[in-house]
Amino acid sequence: MKKLLLLLILFNSYLFANKSILIINSYHKGYEWSDKIIQGIEKEFYSYDDIDTSTLYMDSKRVTSNEYILNLENLYKIQLKNRKYDLIIVIDRFAYDFVLKSYKNLFTNEPILALGLENFSRKNLQKYNLEDKVSVLLEKRDLKGNTKVIQTLIPSIKKLYIINDKSTNAEHTEPLIKEFLDNFKGKYKLIYLKENNLEDLSKKFEKFEENTAALFIRFYKDSNGKLYKNNTISKFIQNSKIPIFVTDSMFIKKGAIGGRIIDLSIFGKTSGQMALDILENNKTNIKVFDELYYVFDALKLDQFTLAVNQLNDSYKIVNKRVTFYDKNRGFINFVFTISPILILLIIGLFHNIYLRKNTEKKLRQRIEFDSVLLNAIESPIFWQDDKGKIIDSNVKFCNFLELPSSKIYGKSLIQLENKNADIISDILEKYKKDKDKNNRFKYKISNDKKKIYFIKQASYCDSKTKIMGTVTIFTDITKEIENEKDNEKNQQFIIQQSKLAEIGEIFSSIAHQWKSPLVEITTIAQESFYNSNTDVLENQSYVKDIMTQVNYMNDTINDFQSFIVPSNKKSIFNAYDAIKSMLDIVEHNIKYNYISINIDVKEDTNLNICGFRNEFMQSVLNIINNAKDELLNNDYKNRKIDMFFYNKNNKLIIKINDNAGGIKQKNIKKIFKVYYSTKKDGHGIGLYMVKMIIEDKMNGKIKVQNIKDGASFTIELESIK
Repeated sequence: MKKLLLLLILFNSYLFANKSILIINSYHKGYEWSDKIIQGIEKEFYSYDDIDTSTLYMDSKRVTSNEYILNLENLYKIQLKNRKYDLIIVIDRFAYDFVLKSYKNLFTNEPILALGLENFSRKNLQKYNLEDKVSVLLEKRDLKGNTKVIQTLIPSIKKLYIINDKSTNAEHTEPLIKEFLDNFKGKYKLIYLKENNLEDLSKKFEKFEENTAALFIRFYKDSNGKLYKNNTISKFIQNSKIPIFVTDSMFIKKGAIGGRIIDLSIFGKTSGQMALDILENNKTNIKVFDELYYVFDALKLDQFTLAVNQLNDSYKIVNKRVTFYDKNRGFINFVFTISPILILLIIGLFHNIYLRKNTEKKLRQRIEFDSVLLNAIESPIFWQDDKGKIIDSNVKFCNFLELPSSKIYGKSLIQLENKNADIISDILEKYKKDKDKNNRFKYKISNDKKKIYFIKQASYCDSKTKIMGTVTIFTDITKEIENEKDNEKNQQFIIQQSKLAEIGEIFSSIAHQWKSPLVEITTIAQESFYNSNTDVLENQSYVKDIMTQVNYMNDTINDFQSFIVPSNKKSIFNAYDAIKSMLDIVEHNIKYNYISINIDVKEDTNLNICGFRNEFMQSVLNIINNAKDELLNNDYKNRKIDMFFYNKNNKLIIKINDNAGGIKQKNIKKIFKVYYSTKKDGHGIGLYMVKMIIEDKMNGKIKVQNIKDGASFTIELESIK
């Protein structure tokens, strides 16, 4: 039997070796409905070590504009470039519609598993030629079954409200609700509610209505797109004066009576099984999730005096109250069998026991709460007395040392005679000598990769025993450090991307700069050829003239080469010289477009700044190129850019003014945002890059405003003496 089980595990490992799955979630991380489904899916994958899952969050509950969807597609195109997946799982309608429309741009031949849809059409797949790619696990809310439950629990019901909102998701539920309403044959009245906001709905149910109930489908957004949080919806259900039934498990234990529900964790588990089946057999499948359960909240049943024992089907009760009698039934029965002579004594003992039990219960709960809370903390924590002996810790610290608690308590780190304990002891000794310099360290637990921990220590004193000691906490900051590095890489990538966007302009300028020297060299060479009988001094003059032009071309290409190389370290440089060097590179391009650039440096201005010289040049070039593009709309006799340099409050102020007509008021507050451009073919990263370099990398400030006949950019940087 053991051999058969081992072979089965090896077969599964081989079958799903190195499988990569992409999950695209319609909503944001932390949204309970989709999070429970994803948890169920991932739990199903735990036994397969080689299945790798990645999740993208569309956040469509909070952002639904077409511009956002378009930019999201462009972002995913960059993220998923050169990535190959074995299966794409999409959760709910927004992600499903998005993937169908963007499939050709984002994927090649990957199968799709759609989850959480309430209706499905093959015609839509034919439109995108994806008939053989899509599998679906439909989530059908059981309206008929729930109304049957409501009628059983409230036999005299006269009115039933069905609650839905006006969101995009609600539109997909409409056919299901309409079919139910059309076929309804009950004797009581059905009222379909699609209110504009939750406040109106709360007022409707703030008063008790006899023989009335409600079936909650959804109410997540109002007509203006405002998103309601789950706790707000739970509060509405909890405060309702009529019983509210639900169709899924999201609001069980949160105010709902219950009903015939879809358990989201089980739905996720079934989704995971379906995904494994697709990976194994590579066949599409359309299934309806039909594992529905009857679940009811005991507290809400008591509130509305409803009894579920009338149901013929099995059901589950949550929030059951456990009474004192239930806990101590055996003891109470024994007490009442004792002779009546001891009644008075029993009453006294009972009272004493009750008080003691109550106190013990509270103490136990407190101890258990403290223990659970302490062990739930991911950071290793331990306490030492004034002699350095460990008196307590959480489980994480025991794992940290790879020792059981029984071998740790009552000993100092040195007495443990453990390699890991010796390492920690040395680290803490260094920390005591210099807490600012040695407050971080790298550490590896078993086969895990090395992590970076932050040390925090605090002294404590027991109020009763007056014993002094120290509590030490090691906080894992690996992800934070990695995120800082990733952010620096992303910033450098955007800067280089913007710089590459300017290279075309610079090449154009270099081409103009090289034309004149090439003509000169050609002329000199022809004169030398046709005057071959000239003397040595004249030949030397020709050579000198040729070398002058060649050196000019060489200087130009060297300046360009220096400009495109990113700066690795901050340095002190002259801002005026840097801008002049940049203008020399693009001089011909500026003159070719009949643009005059005037530079005014106020007397005694300190022009030295600290930062990244090339990136600073790139920032100014970006502003000038933007101005140049707008100045082309002016008459060629009236195109100018003015630059002013002066000091103010130990700052270097650089103003760049143009007369291109200015920026539209509706755009002026958005031009520094990433991917925002007012140009038809603009990439939208130029001015975002400028702001990032000036403010994030050089600790300066940049702002823009309209002046009389154009726009004015103001750069403020710290002057260096």
